[in-house]
Amino acid sequence: MPRTTPSRPDARLATSPPIPPNPSHFPFASYTAAVGVHTTLHAFSALFLPRTPGVIELISPELDPNSFTSRDRPQAAFLEVLTRSPPATLACICLGAAVLQSWWGGWLRSWRIESILQGTGAERKVARARIDAKKIAALLDAWIATAVAAGIYFVALILLGAPTNSHLPQTFLFAVLLSILTTFVPSYTFGSPFSGTDSTVTRLTWIRLFSDLSCRSPVERAILYPSIGTIVGSWIGVIPIALDWDRPWQAWPLTPTTGAITGYIFASILALAASGVRFLADEHLRSLHAEKLKTT
Repeated sequence: MPRTTPSRPDARLATSPPIPPNPSHFPFASYTAAVGVHTTLHAFSALFLPRTPGVIELISPELDPNSFTSRDRPQAAFLEVLTRSPPATLACICLGAAVLQSWWGGWLRSWRIESILQGTGAERKVARARIDAKKIAALLDAWIATAVAAGIYFVALILLGAPTNSHLPQTFLFAVLLSILTTFVPSYTFGSPFSGTDSTVTRLTWIRLFSDLSCRSPVERAILYPSIGTIVGSWIGVIPIALDWDRPWQAWPLTPTTGAITGYIFASILALAASGVRFLADEHLRSLHAEKLKTT
C-alpha cells in the first residue's frame, strides 16, 4: 500500500494570499467623522461666512456701486452678497480655510505620529511628548511654507494669464487660498521642505508624494488627493469666466475659488473612500488567513 505523507500546515499557508499589516493605527470611524465635519465646514465657510452681517462692510467699507458689473443682469438674492465685493469674499473664504486647515492639519499630524511611534507604552508616551514639544515650531514653519507657496502661486497665476493691470488683490487672495488648501497641511504633518533638521528626508517625502504621486499610507492619501482636487477644480473653474454671459458671479476669481473648494471637498471624500475600501479589503484578507489557521 503506497505511503502518504500528511500535508504540512506551512505548505498550505504558502499558497494563501499575503497578509496585510495590522491597521490598528487606521481610525476608520473617527476619520470618517472628521472628513464629514471638515468638508461640511469648508462648504459652509465658503457660502455663509461672507454673508455674516457686517463682515463685508468691515473688510471693504467703501464699495462703489458704479464699479459693479452687470447690474442690469438679475441674479439670485443668495449670490448678491457673495458677488458684491470679490476681494472681501475671498478674504472671508481665506480666513475660514485657514482656521479649518489648522484644525485638519493638527488632526492628521496626530494620526501620523500615532502610526509611526514604536516601542512600549511608556516609550511611546515619551516619544509623543518629545514631538509635542516641537509643535509650535512646526506650526510656525508650516505657515512660513504656506506664505512662500502663496508667492509661488501668485507668480504662476500671473504667468498663466491672470490680469496684471487690475485685480491684483483678487489674484493674490486666490493664491493665498490655493496655498492654504494645498501647502499648510503637508507642511505641518511632514515638516516644511524649507527648514528643519530632517529637511532632506522631508524633501524626499514631498518629491515622492507630489512629483511621483505615490501614497504609502492613508495619511498621505488624505493629503495628496485634496491637493490634486484643489488644483484641478480651480483649473476647471476658470472656464465659466471665458463665457460671454456677463454675470456678476463670473468676476475673477469667484468661479476658480468655487472650483478649488469643490475639488478639495470631493477629493477629500474620494481619499476617504479609497482608504476605506483598502482597509475593508485588508480586513477580509486577515479573516481568510485566520480561517485557514483554524482549519490546519
